[in-house]
Amino acid sequence: MALASVRQQTYPVDEIIVIADNCTDATPAIAQAAGARVFVTQGNRHKKAGALNQVLAGLLPQASGHDRIMVMDADSMLDPGFTEAAMAWLAPGSSYGGIGGTFRGRPSDGSRGLLQRWVEESQRSEYARYERDVRRKGGEVLVLTGTATIFNVTALQEVVARRGQVYDTEVLTEDNELTLAVRHLGWQVRSPAACTLSTEVMATWRELYRQRLRWKRGAMENLRQYGLTRFTAKHWGYQVVGLTGILVTALYLATLAYGIGTATMHLQGLWMGVTLIFLAERVVTVRSRGRRPMIVAATLLPEMVYDLFLQATHLKAIADAIIGRRREW
Repeated sequence: MALASVRQQTYPVDEIIVIADNCTDATPAIAQAAGARVFVTQGNRHKKAGALNQVLAGLLPQASGHDRIMVMDADSMLDPGFTEAAMAWLAPGSSYGGIGGTFRGRPSDGSRGLLQRWVEESQRSEYARYERDVRRKGGEVLVLTGTATIFNVTALQEVVARRGQVYDTEVLTEDNELTLAVRHLGWQVRSPAACTLSTEVMATWRELYRQRLRWKRGAMENLRQYGLTRFTAKHWGYQVVGLTGILVTALYLATLAYGIGTATMHLQGLWMGVTLIFLAERVVTVRSRGRRPMIVAATLLPEMVYDLFLQATHLKAIADAIIGRRREW
């Protein structure tokens, strides 16, 4: 499906390379049959970042400043106009180092149990809210998504000249780190409204927990790596906002429990107003997904439990970073 989505682009690509990294299935044969060139990694111990570095080490030295390289995950499916929209921003002389996409959560086959459908639907609504936020900001983003991004070759060559490789293999979130590296070299980044795609969502709460724990801790370690600069200021700001949200949620739940336990509701007026605002925001921001997700959001409880889950994962990531717990991915 990923290969087919690339073949169907309105702006055709010159070559498709599939990276076979420690594959135990028929990926190389399937990719070759689909007309792609297969690159088999050698001795890679650095997961996605290491595999991409091996390919890029062969491509970048022979690439010209007019070339563009797209990196996308195997579970991504590009919408037909993705490359055409991106290349309009990456014309020769462009100041953009990379153009990324915004992604939707792909529907499942309908065979999931209730808890799996809950976690999957919550992620789809979360992604819809993210896409809406990016559109409202005119494509301004902090991270070039690993699901699919087209890079200016010159920007990647400058990164290699600075540190010897494109992706930092020592970090948990290589896409976030590369975005920061490109930005600190003076390049701009963007996710235009027309650069859209779909991707798989985590199928279980455990898988989601592991994914978000890596994202959160990796982001914090990337910020510590780069410090406070004009390019990381917003990232730091979002970390502060996230922590503030956790504190507000804790205060909200504590006040609600106190009011119910003591049968005194005079403290609840403020929080009822906050609840109504939160409820309205939850409903309006998933409007693009249709009526059913809006109805689910209006019930409030599934959305609140999902948010509490993400906040608890954020706190765990902070605690692990502080005590220096061993990182795993």
